[in-house]
Amino acid sequence: MVRLEKRLQPSAVFAWATPVMAVIATMIFGGLLFAALGKDPLVAIRTIFWDPLFGQYAFFYRPQLLVKGGPLILIAIGLSLGFRAGIWNIGAEGQYIMGAICGAGAGLAFYPLEAWYIFPIMVLAGALGGWVWAMIPGVLKVKFGTNEILVSLMLVYVAEQFLASVSLGLLKNPQGFGFPGSRNLQQYPSAHNAEIFEGTGMHWGVAAALIAVIFAYVLLSRHQLGYHIRLTGEAPRAAKFAGVSPSRLILFCLGISGAFAGLAGMFEASGPAGQITIDFNTGYGFTAIIVAFLGRLHPVGILLAGLLMALTYIGGEIAQSSLGLPSAAIQMFQGMLLFFLLAVDVLTGYRIRFGQREAA
Repeated sequence: MVRLEKRLQPSAVFAWATPVMAVIATMIFGGLLFAALGKDPLVAIRTIFWDPLFGQYAFFYRPQLLVKGGPLILIAIGLSLGFRAGIWNIGAEGQYIMGAICGAGAGLAFYPLEAWYIFPIMVLAGALGGWVWAMIPGVLKVKFGTNEILVSLMLVYVAEQFLASVSLGLLKNPQGFGFPGSRNLQQYPSAHNAEIFEGTGMHWGVAAALIAVIFAYVLLSRHQLGYHIRLTGEAPRAAKFAGVSPSRLILFCLGISGAFAGLAGMFEASGPAGQITIDFNTGYGFTAIIVAFLGRLHPVGILLAGLLMALTYIGGEIAQSSLGLPSAAIQMFQGMLLFFLLAVDVLTGYRIRFGQREAA
């Protein structure tokens, strides 16, 4: 007989070992998936995890780790603060979209003016756009007790429709020969999020992600607000006795996660993507949830998990082009990470016991 027995205290060893176990399990079962598709599993796993770092064209792919990882880390840091407090913002994808629209719109409003202050205005507009979109579920939860999971998730679809609308209307390039999409911000120097160091992939979005990691670490370990966030997530009743205001905490956590997601969208629209299009959103807001949990909701862990997830993005693109793997298989492979993380995370609070249960 196999049963689960609750631990007296959560295991600190398994708390940090489960992400590694989840990655290994993903490789094993992902290899079986690739084998079922008629591909050599060892070659597929090597292509995804090895070639971007040490393969023939690694010099080209390595900078893409920061390009892909920057927005994932920035969004995941914001989400992790709410998740730690038991506040579930599942709509970061919508906040990412709205931040991109507001940031790009602010920059294009000045076109073709060249001035140093345009990009800082875009940064503020991007953060504000994501913050406002996150405040909708926040205010509804505080005032009417609605479920922030459902409201934030449904707002993603509203944001996608708004994205299509501005791509075809308000932000449409008048010189784009009728194609949907805004002007190319990479050709507008004052609004372009260019690389800080050429050839490294390090742009201002990556810098913001690193600053966010430091900010979250200091907040959670050195600030009273961080203590309130951790206390609310671990012992909600104790938090109430300690005088923590649930309403303020909800608004703060949703607001900061929305602002970070909006910043990620703005940096992406003004940098790697270059413009607002109907298919601008690539699922970063949803993938960041995997990154947050894979990093154990810890800032340093999220940094490493974001780089790992970026590696699967880049390696997946290589595998699609060189091995002919379908994109759905790569997405399923990435989804396995969260599935196995949640599965093996049971070992943090429970231990496996074999044999008959002893009589009381």
